[in-house]
Amino acid sequence: MLSFRKTVAAAVCTIALGACASAQTPPAGGAAYEPTVGQSGKDVIWVPTNQHLVDSMLGLAKIKPEDYLVDLGSGDGRTVITAAKRGTRAHGIEFNGDLVEVSKRAAQREGVAETATFEQADIFKTDFTKASVVTLFLLSDLNLRLRPTLLDMKPGTRVVSNSFTMDDWEPDDSARVSEGCNSFCNAFLWIVPAKVEGNWTLGGKPLALEQKFQKFTGKLGQGDNALALSNTRLDGANIEFSVGSERYTGQVNGKTMAGTTSSGAAWQAARM
Repeated sequence: MLSFRKTVAAAVCTIALGACASAQTPPAGGAAYEPTVGQSGKDVIWVPTNQHLVDSMLGLAKIKPEDYLVDLGSGDGRTVITAAKRGTRAHGIEFNGDLVEVSKRAAQREGVAETATFEQADIFKTDFTKASVVTLFLLSDLNLRLRPTLLDMKPGTRVVSNSFTMDDWEPDDSARVSEGCNSFCNAFLWIVPAKVEGNWTLGGKPLALEQKFQKFTGKLGQGDNALALSNTRLDGANIEFSVGSERYTGQVNGKTMAGTTSSGAAWQAARM
């Protein structure tokens, strides 16, 4: 009998064809194994991802040949294989060993076995932090378990989820598929932001920043002479903000950030 959480997952995921490709519990099977829609898994049940939604998710992530995509809970491998057919090196992590073999055979048939790879593993115990794109279709509580790891990844890493969100980490973009998709047709994109919260110096003045995911506020200067930052924007390692009439654009690189102002002057800030 399924646990309460798996029962909820089943109720959610069997509404229509979507994809709850998570870490799976391998059923007993032989050489003729065929996955069954709605079969129970380690964390949620399995339903194949709608191909239109796969295409939308990869489009939202703007995958490129130089990217490395990791699909967490890769199921039958279609997201990994689709990415590989677009020229992107891709890897699937899947708990169900039978599904891993199904995926490997499919990659071989599609002629992308060298760039579409798979491993049988637990997504919560496997290092995927070298990926530049992470795709997933898990329940919201599982997304939250993964969120600290995702936020520690390289700034600019793109995370795309099918249907389920990241609680108060708001998506940077989203897309909805209507043609050929009846439910679980939303894709959400997050871009891992650089970590800027703390005390910096900019032009000999203190710069104090407070951050919540990709949003931040701050003040430049001290006491009554401090000026509030406005129109702030953090896109991966790219940072923008205004102080008075001057617009600052630049990049964050660990303990420093630098760029140019709207008047053409170079600027640099360093952590205190």
